[in-house]
Amino acid sequence: MEQIKQVRVHWLEQALPNSCGVTWGVPWPQGELDRLKASSFTLINPSGDPLKLQSWPTAYWPDGSVKWTAHATSFNKPESKGYLLQAADEESKAKQTGSDLKVTQSADEVTVDTGVIRCIVAKQGKALIRALYHGEKLISSEGSLVCMREERRTTASGRVYQEESFTGEVTSVTIEQMGPSRVVLRVEGEHLSRAGDRSWLPFRLRLYFYANQASIRIVHTFLFNGNPQEDFVKGLGISFGLPLTAPLYNRYVRFAGDTGFFSESPRHLSTWRTKGVYMDMFRQQQAGEPIAFDQEKDAKFKMLLDDSAAWDNYKLNQLSADSYTVVKQTNEACSWVKAVSGNRSRGLVYAGDAYGGLAAGLRNFWQKHPASLELNGMTTDEAKLTLWFWSPDAAAMDMRHYDTATHVESAYEGAEELGSTPYGIGNTNELMLWCCEATPTAAELADMTEQVQAPPQLICEPARYHDTNVFGIWSLPDRSTPAKAWMEEQLDACLSFYKQEIEQRRWYGFWDYGDFMHTYDDVRHEWRYDVGGFAWQNTELVPNIWLWLSFLRSGRADLFRIAEAMTRHTSEVDMYHLGEYAGLGSRHNVVHWGCGCKEARIAMAGLHRYYYFLTADERIGDILAEVADADFATVVIDPMRAYFPKDEHPTHVRSGPDWAAFSSNWMSQWERFETSEYRDKILQGIKNLKAAPFRLLSGTTFGYDPNSGILTHISDGNYAYHMVVSFGAPQVWIELAHLLSDPEWDDMLVEFGEFYYLEPEERLARTNGIMHADKFSWPMFAAGMAAYAANRRGNTELAVKTWRILMENRLPGESEDATRTYPVPELAYVRPIHERPNITTNVTSQWSLNAIICLELIGNELPMGDERF
Repeated sequence: MEQIKQVRVHWLEQALPNSCGVTWGVPWPQGELDRLKASSFTLINPSGDPLKLQSWPTAYWPDGSVKWTAHATSFNKPESKGYLLQAADEESKAKQTGSDLKVTQSADEVTVDTGVIRCIVAKQGKALIRALYHGEKLISSEGSLVCMREERRTTASGRVYQEESFTGEVTSVTIEQMGPSRVVLRVEGEHLSRAGDRSWLPFRLRLYFYANQASIRIVHTFLFNGNPQEDFVKGLGISFGLPLTAPLYNRYVRFAGDTGFFSESPRHLSTWRTKGVYMDMFRQQQAGEPIAFDQEKDAKFKMLLDDSAAWDNYKLNQLSADSYTVVKQTNEACSWVKAVSGNRSRGLVYAGDAYGGLAAGLRNFWQKHPASLELNGMTTDEAKLTLWFWSPDAAAMDMRHYDTATHVESAYEGAEELGSTPYGIGNTNELMLWCCEATPTAAELADMTEQVQAPPQLICEPARYHDTNVFGIWSLPDRSTPAKAWMEEQLDACLSFYKQEIEQRRWYGFWDYGDFMHTYDDVRHEWRYDVGGFAWQNTELVPNIWLWLSFLRSGRADLFRIAEAMTRHTSEVDMYHLGEYAGLGSRHNVVHWGCGCKEARIAMAGLHRYYYFLTADERIGDILAEVADADFATVVIDPMRAYFPKDEHPTHVRSGPDWAAFSSNWMSQWERFETSEYRDKILQGIKNLKAAPFRLLSGTTFGYDPNSGILTHISDGNYAYHMVVSFGAPQVWIELAHLLSDPEWDDMLVEFGEFYYLEPEERLARTNGIMHADKFSWPMFAAGMAAYAANRRGNTELAVKTWRILMENRLPGESEDATRTYPVPELAYVRPIHERPNITTNVTSQWSLNAIICLELIGNELPMGDERF
């Protein structure tokens, strides 16, 4: 093994919290890091001091060396200049020993002590968090998951709506990781009705603790396993009990608004006689400082306070992306009073008294509306704080399809059968808790709010990701020539346009946030949100990979956050985690789960592994494992059933995108766990492709047996070849070529890339009249494969042709220049916007992705004669 080099890591964003725990991933070149050293690192701060660090491997190269490591540490005060990761020497190893982070367990509970707070987690029952202490002070108890189901009935008198309450029932708690810097608990269960006669909506929740931190990070996932015609989720959230002992005027409520905070007390000091010294006391109360009254001198004012209204309940409702309202109520028999309203709340609430309290924040609060923050019982001895992922003040979730029929011919919906079902899809939400020994200042609350909405993240330099070859072939930005500079300008413009579209078109909402739309309608000046397969994108033509590579080559925080949101959405909402379709995803549609095509390509590991390795996120780790055996699900729903009737083969798959997606799933399992059975499935498929009449050019549809992994040749030219290359297959296969070191497999990729750009007559001649031109549409989609062939063969002619095809099949619209957009006439749309007519996410993501690959492989052949350069 080579000598391990120092790796510089820096913060994704500039704004840093006062203290935090952080987990991140680091890539390693093949052969550099021995597995025995994968947990022996130290992190050096700018002053040269080593910090306690927890490290573990997350992936391996085929030679057994470590490919990715993950690292976790707890920062008392993060340094803006970044850190150096290096092998630990004996002195730094000695400093790593010992930790304030401790875990104990009994038969029915697990206790985690960070050195600052102590959390008792129940292994079974309704109370997820039995107690939460800061020192010896009890901050919270009875933390539990809550759910409301709405039942609808139609009677002779009209519609009847009835609500039924459910509580999360914990069935297991697993200590998933325990180390000196970080502890992770995995909690699983289902929501149980109060009557105990029904359980549904299974959940998996993780609690993250860092040494010497007063905070807990929670990642909550639930799966929908109801009947969309009958089961309407009215509310879904998590609640915490708050013991309160101080007088009402020494209790405090805080809600994060757009910029500042709504700050009140259940009994504030504003009366018609508040003046003088009492006005100063009022200001003190507003600042969260305890008030002390003199029993005799202040008796008259205390009598006024006792006569004033006591506000028991508060809530902040964010029911749309553009509007929230804070309301409060004295008791349930009375009306709610509007306090303030605004646009986009930052999703943080604090409640407590003079002796401390609990702050809680829900990430992407307004982006994933309808959400709400609620406080109840603030005038009692036991208040309740609830974060609603789905606000009960909004209309209930409606998971039904948008129509009673499918529209294959008119709306590009993929199958004749109506296969719209949400059964088995999921949604993941993230939140943070802070145990506070005193009422936080506005600055401290702002720090918490920032940490909730943009969690601190350490990353490597783009060159590190590029040079280690952990994600295949892609280019770093290069503006060394006018032509390359122009290309980079176009790539940046594409990203800027979609970043703008997220906001312009309000691509927000609980089930939508993170996705893009598919195709634009320049007549209505709107995306085709209501036209079947032209609405939501659902990973079609892999925009995930485009976004992640764009981040890797730039290190831009905004691109990381957009790609992160897409990863969370597409890995949960667009794929199935339960039922007969588990491991598959739904193709693009008006509703995310609406298309009858349930395919492996939508949920393949290659879309999501970027985020996993960059952050070591355990939930995405679950997703990667879930799709490992997705090929078995194709026996239930043959992806080629419309073209190949049931025969002796268990199912039928295309080399791409189906087998390519399987390969991606298996590669993920192989690199993460060194599982030979998944590597062998890849090798089996390659063996069968080698034996086919035209190798990788054969098919593209084969008979397939998931038990053996055998692809059986049926015929050639039997399905479109652009489908092979437009769903991530080039990225998967080129990376596999590096991992397998198989010259014949590499030659097959080169052959495919060369063949795609042959003239139609030559393709026919080479294949005895089999390969017709109509099977090789969208040549731009194959540019990356052609560039790979040109690079491997040193074929300048093919390189120039590849660039010409990429330019001629450029982004659609009135302008060929991606930097230009056009204002929509004032009365033609609901708000002022700029548009790019005829744009499609399919073409944009594929053009950008292929350009990124071509710049790496054949960038020096980029033509200079065109006037655009």
